[in-house]
Amino acid sequence: MQDSITKIKLSNGLLVLLKEIHTAPIISHWIWYRVGSRNEVSGSTGISHWVEHMQFKGTPAFPAGVLDKAIARDGGYWNALTSMDWTTYLETTPAEKIELALKLEADRMVNSLFDPQETESERTVIISERQGNENEPLFLLSEQIQASAFRIHSYHHEVIGDLADLQTIKRDDLYRHYRRYYTPNNAVLTVAGDFHTEAMLERIQEVYGGIPLGEAPEDRFRPEPAQPGEKRVIVEGPGETTYVQAAYHAPAAAQAGFFPLAVVDSLLTGPANLNMFGGGLSNKTSRLYEALVEAELAVGVHGSLQATIDPFLYTITAVVHPERTAEEVIAVIDAE
Repeated sequence: MQDSITKIKLSNGLLVLLKEIHTAPIISHWIWYRVGSRNEVSGSTGISHWVEHMQFKGTPAFPAGVLDKAIARDGGYWNALTSMDWTTYLETTPAEKIELALKLEADRMVNSLFDPQETESERTVIISERQGNENEPLFLLSEQIQASAFRIHSYHHEVIGDLADLQTIKRDDLYRHYRRYYTPNNAVLTVAGDFHTEAMLERIQEVYGGIPLGEAPEDRFRPEPAQPGEKRVIVEGPGETTYVQAAYHAPAAAQAGFFPLAVVDSLLTGPANLNMFGGGLSNKTSRLYEALVEAELAVGVHGSLQATIDPFLYTITAVVHPERTAEEVIAVIDAE
C-alpha cells in the first residue's frame, strides 16, 4: 500500500486525489461538489439537496432505474449526501467494476435531464421528508437555534430547506443551480482502493478530461456579526421528553481554534464527533456523561462539531431525565 496520496489537477480544473489500498479487491469512488445550503438564499433554500435527488433521475445514456440494477448486479453500493458546504456522490464496487462509476459520474456532471414530471414527483418526496423531520423534536429545536444564531449568514437554514421554498422552487431553478455548480473546476474526485495510480489517472483523464471548464461560481459568503449576548430558544410540542441543546459559535475547520475545540468536545461528550461515516465509539468516560447521565440528571448526552467552511456552531444536546429539569441540566453544562 502506498503511504502517499497522489494529487493532480486536470486542465479543466478537476482536482483528483488517489490513494492505493491493496488490502481488499474493492475501489471507492467519490466526487465532491463545492455546493450546499451555504450557497442558497431565501426563496431557494433546500435547492442543493433537491438537485442531489434529481441526479438519480437519469441521463440519456443512463436512464433512471437502470443504474440501481447495474450497480447491485456488480455487487456495488452507491449513495449521495448534501451538507451545508458540499454535495458528494459515492460508489464502492469490486475493483474490476469501477468503470461504471467513472462513466456514471462524468455523465451526470453534465447530462442530467431534470424531467419536469420527475421534478414534481421529487417535490412530493422532499416535502414528505421535511414533514417527517418536523415530527422529530430535536430537528425543530436545532432548526430554531440555527435560525437564531445566524441572521445574516446562509447557515441560518437547514439543508432540507424551508417548506415555503420547497413548495415554490421550479424545475428551471433546479437546472440553473445544477449548471452553475456542477462543473469540473468546482469538484474534487477522490478514489481509494485496489488500483494502480498511473492506470487509474489515465482512465480518469479519458473519462473526465473532456468535460469543459465551467464559469467559477459566485461565493455569496456574508459574515455573521458577533452575537451580543446569550439567546434562549424554547420550542414546545406534544410529548413528555425534554431536550436541552447548548450551542456555541465555533471556528471554521481551517481556523486555528477548530482542532483544540474538537479535543475539548472529546473530553466533554466523547470521541466520536468527527467520525462522520461510522460510529460505535462509547462516550461513557466523558465528563458530561458522568456529570449528567451517571448523576441521573439526563438519560443521554452528545456533542456536535462540524467541519465547515465558515464559522458554525458547537452544540451539546442532552435528554433530560423525566424526574429532573432542564435548568438543572443547563447548570451542569455551564459548570463544565
